[in-house]
Amino acid sequence: MKDEQFKPYIPADKITPEFTVTSVIMGMLLAVVFGAANAYLGLRVGMTVSASIPAAVISMGVIRVIMKKDSILESNMVQTIGSAGESLAAGAIFTLPVLFLWAKDGIMDSPSLLTIMLISLCGGILGVLFMVPLRNALIVKEHGTLPYPEGTACAEVLLAGEEGGASAKSVFAGMGFAALFKFITDGIKVIPGVITAPIKSLKTELSAEVYPALLGVGYICGPKIASYMFAGGILGWFVLIPAIVTFGGSTILYPGTISIADLYATKGASAIWSNYIKYIGAGAVATGGIISLIKSLPLIVKTFSDAIKGMKGDKNTGKLRTEQDIDMKAIAIGIVVVTIAIWLIPDIPVTILGAILIVIFGFFFATVSSRMVGIVGSSNNPVSGMAIATLLFATLCLKVTGDVGVHGMKGAIGIGSVICIIAAMAGDTSQDLKTGYILGATPKKQQIGELLGAVIAALTIGGVLVLLDSAWGFGTTELAAPQATLMKTIVEGVMQGNLPWALVFIGVFIALVIEILGISVLPVAIGLYLPLELSATIMIGGLIRHFVDKKSKDKDKDNEASGGILFCSGLIAGEGLVGILLAIFAVVGLADPIDLSGSISLGTIGSIVLMVIMVLLILKNAVWTKSKEK
Repeated sequence: MKDEQFKPYIPADKITPEFTVTSVIMGMLLAVVFGAANAYLGLRVGMTVSASIPAAVISMGVIRVIMKKDSILESNMVQTIGSAGESLAAGAIFTLPVLFLWAKDGIMDSPSLLTIMLISLCGGILGVLFMVPLRNALIVKEHGTLPYPEGTACAEVLLAGEEGGASAKSVFAGMGFAALFKFITDGIKVIPGVITAPIKSLKTELSAEVYPALLGVGYICGPKIASYMFAGGILGWFVLIPAIVTFGGSTILYPGTISIADLYATKGASAIWSNYIKYIGAGAVATGGIISLIKSLPLIVKTFSDAIKGMKGDKNTGKLRTEQDIDMKAIAIGIVVVTIAIWLIPDIPVTILGAILIVIFGFFFATVSSRMVGIVGSSNNPVSGMAIATLLFATLCLKVTGDVGVHGMKGAIGIGSVICIIAAMAGDTSQDLKTGYILGATPKKQQIGELLGAVIAALTIGGVLVLLDSAWGFGTTELAAPQATLMKTIVEGVMQGNLPWALVFIGVFIALVIEILGISVLPVAIGLYLPLELSATIMIGGLIRHFVDKKSKDKDKDNEASGGILFCSGLIAGEGLVGILLAIFAVVGLADPIDLSGSISLGTIGSIVLMVIMVLLILKNAVWTKSKEK
């Protein structure tokens, strides 16, 4: 599809309700709810759910069904504001809990609500501002290249609700099945969410998650990207883990505290992955990000050049409604003001060097994150990997300049937190702008909505973190805070000089080899960084798409696959909604009463049957339904 031929659902010359009182209030409420729910989920299991589609579904239900209003752009604005809360929370929970952990160790006082709020606010605002100048390059110019799976899926959900008929049935059928499957696995817990097969001869294991959203992401991304991710997973689990266990033996390698042989014997291959492969993956992701940035430089330079030219006179005068962005002068002023605030406000533990690093790394990772979510989606955006790369460099810079000890450690986490939130917000903003591009929304209004969502979420995330820390404490069984624990290890490791640089550089050179072979680095690096159980299920979704495309090779693939795309969009939405519902259950104490795992368990057989059912349902909607219609 050529960019100039693309026509949005709502034409540029048509004005419909968009940034209204209803959409703003609903969006702000959902930003708070999704932010709190995802903070809990992320701290408990180390992963968050994307809120764009759930927010779109909820807004569609309220605006269309309850209020009887026919306004697709209003529903889009609700999900734009609401999903900003989820993204800001995702960035905050990967780093800010480190300050609570250090307070527990007696190294420093617990962070104040004001400190958490200001760090989150600065990161949220910069994440949106950095992404705005990239919209034309990534969303418009590469519309046919970058799929933005969740952004596209969100648009499909809203369009299906607007158009009704068979399209809506596909989406809502996907939602219903996904909701049921998610509740069975993670709600009543009668079926394990992961299928694992130990391979003792290779000292590793093959695993796959039984979750509908992952199949949906794999289907929407397609077989090529899914296979690259799976290749990264195979490299980690079937090459590196066996090699480490085979040759490691009695070696005690930091951050492990016992020998590699004992670590594998007591906790299995997953312990080797979490202790060592994640560092290799972080090195590969950081290198892939740098390579991606270098490749994108001509496009980025052109984008900024066009933006600067547009600053002469009134930029938006004469432009179509669907091409209007926030004024570039306002963007530049906003970035400067926030940067100065980061440096001068005492409650933000960042020096002038830190503020400069935030601007440099912030723009870099905003660019990388925006492009990365275009490939693998926001839910699989390795924000923590970018934070790791930032923390490594920032802590080294602070150490070299003599800013060590408690002050330097707080400064490193302050820098890392802002960067982490920037990356999360930029990724979410680009997904939302993709949805808006397909629907015909006004980019400027969406960007203002993103800023509003970021502000509301920043004002509430501090209270959520303090509440969770008071209730259970970070680093405990209830709230393991895996990413934050890793960030704490990295900062302490660099300051004390015992970080496993060899592992990081193994990842760097793996990425370079992949690039030399002419393969796209980022999907492979992401597959190496993420657990194999995620990329394996995404690969299954990609294989289903490959089968569907082969069946329709002589026809219009977009039309032929649309049934599958709509159904998979519903899968992502359904799982997201139930994921948030279960998070609320956990917070209010309803999770244990509905847990039936102690009395009923269908085991691995149940998981396999569930996976087969999901595959057949996708095929039914992607191929067999179409055949009947013809």
